[in-house]
Amino acid sequence: MKKIMGKTIVISLVLAPMLLAETVKMQELQVEAKINSVKISDVSGEELKSADLAESLSETVPSISLVRRSGIANDIILRGQKKDNINVLADGTKTYGACPNRMDPATSHILTNNIESVEVTEGPFDVENFGTLSGMVDIKTKKPSKELSGEVNLNAGSFNYKKASATVSGGTEKVRVLLSASTESSDQYKDGNGNTFADQIDNYLSSTAKEAYQPARRDMKAFEKKSFMGKLFFNPTDNQELRLSYTANRSDNVLYPSSAMDALYDDSDIYNLEYSVHNMGTFSKQLDFQVYHSEVEHPMSTKYRNTSGEGSVDEMVSALTSSMDGIKLKNLMEVGEAAVTVGLDASRRNWDGSYTKYGMMSSVITGRKSIDDVNTDNIALFAKVEQSFGKLDLEAGARYDDTTIDHGGAMQDRDYSSLNGYLTGTYNADGGIQYFAGAGKSSRVPDARELYFTSSANALIGTPTLDQTKNYEIDLGVKKQYENAYAKVKLFHSWLKDFIVYNGSAGVTTNRFENVDAKVYGIEFSSFYAATDALSFDAGLAYQRGKKDAPLSGQSDRDLAEIPPVKVNAAMNYETEMTRSKVEVIAADNWSNFDSDNGEQAISGYAIANIKWNRDLTKGFDITLGMDNVFDHTYAVSNTYKDLTLLASAGNEVILMNEPGRYIYANLRYRF
Repeated sequence: MKKIMGKTIVISLVLAPMLLAETVKMQELQVEAKINSVKISDVSGEELKSADLAESLSETVPSISLVRRSGIANDIILRGQKKDNINVLADGTKTYGACPNRMDPATSHILTNNIESVEVTEGPFDVENFGTLSGMVDIKTKKPSKELSGEVNLNAGSFNYKKASATVSGGTEKVRVLLSASTESSDQYKDGNGNTFADQIDNYLSSTAKEAYQPARRDMKAFEKKSFMGKLFFNPTDNQELRLSYTANRSDNVLYPSSAMDALYDDSDIYNLEYSVHNMGTFSKQLDFQVYHSEVEHPMSTKYRNTSGEGSVDEMVSALTSSMDGIKLKNLMEVGEAAVTVGLDASRRNWDGSYTKYGMMSSVITGRKSIDDVNTDNIALFAKVEQSFGKLDLEAGARYDDTTIDHGGAMQDRDYSSLNGYLTGTYNADGGIQYFAGAGKSSRVPDARELYFTSSANALIGTPTLDQTKNYEIDLGVKKQYENAYAKVKLFHSWLKDFIVYNGSAGVTTNRFENVDAKVYGIEFSSFYAATDALSFDAGLAYQRGKKDAPLSGQSDRDLAEIPPVKVNAAMNYETEMTRSKVEVIAADNWSNFDSDNGEQAISGYAIANIKWNRDLTKGFDITLGMDNVFDHTYAVSNTYKDLTLLASAGNEVILMNEPGRYIYANLRYRF
């Protein structure tokens, strides 16, 4: 596999130089409601409250739920799927978090102020990218413009939140440049009961518990974050474009109160090169080449907790790094009336980590590996065909993957191969009605944590014999477009073969990950109605259920973990020439179906209201004022699945992290 990867990269790098010879306008965001996906545009222009993409997506897309980990860098669940089960791309690149406890998920490495649009595609209907099991979040960042343009934002909010960001872009017909930078920080937010992070721990444990924050650290900031993005686009000829970009994120002292450790820092770097040639002839309408590298460094520590004592006595540090190298070559051509795309995709994911212990047991634990320099090498061939037959649009795709996972130590290596594909059809009937049907099969291999992760006590939590997960899915949908409205309903049923789950039974101390067959099914609804030129309404609903075919070893609960209850998003928007206003309600039912054998618990439902108002001022200035959780409700959105290592009381009551209470913010923006 390593030789194949090497040859692939060399061949592609040699080829590259040779190649040189129905949108509905909503008042807040532009949402393109396709039958099989949702595209959210102008993210950077509207999501001014926070840089956290996970929060933005959970408030905009009903089928996405938030997993609260901190004041920043939160995770998402899409259709009951999380982590590697959904694919997160940023301009075609992948960045994998280094933390095995999901403190730095993929969505945390691209900030909203740098994002132009996000397209969320549900289901296994993607063959161009490795590991799209149950859905994909496709992020497109800002592009440089020819005209000199830019913006400056100054943002302040509750809990001493402060942010400043700036973007400038310009160039010529041949060369365009974009530079963007931001800095932000926040104190610990307070929930609806007025509890900070430190207080929430005290409610389950005590201020003197070893996992509680030290007295001198109880009021420290929740996070500090800086980012930079630079892009250079070059057009040597009318039909060629070379795109270079670099993105850096630097996060310091990020608190994760429901876990035993906090992040000392979380640094990521993303390097991307893309090259496109258009209209080369009969056999190539567009040829795209991409090579990228991303890396993350993430040390987490007990430094701020009582367990470390003064002077960092008995401090435990778990330091991990991850990197991703990818290369892709694809060609679009016309064969008769069909658009045919063929391509080659290859990547290497590395994950490495070890423990450092100060004080007692330092000589025993220091240097012990958590994940031992694991490489996941993948190479794939893919093809996609799109063609219309009158009112019927058909699309079919296929992908063959060969994957090798090499352990850097003595544990067994693994080899996987898979053939995946899909067929979708959209029938554009009269009267503005579209019918959609799709069937597909996708797969994803186990990651290094699921296979090999070892605790600081030298217990093998991973299971090296895991099989890859396969998803067999059917989706059905209908969309009705009116002159000033639309409504869309979608059903899905997913059969998961060898789904990877965590066994949290007390008697299981090693090999906690298992394969199990399961089913996930659900319904999604979205709609929009423009009552007048100024007044509009939008609403969405998502419902999912998940069941294991059989309980895990030593258990009886067949409920699948991390399947959120019914969630509803609804908003009223009012727009004039100078002002834009929004009143939004986000609600969810209580958790009545949950995996109690693996740490999940009953959580009450909630309904919160958010309001936002924006006004154009003069000479490029505008101001935004907003209030989230208007009625200061105390609620939680994410459950306590033991796949995450969370704190628990002496009575084994796992900490349930509450959401922020009433949050008031203001943003002053200058555009030119």
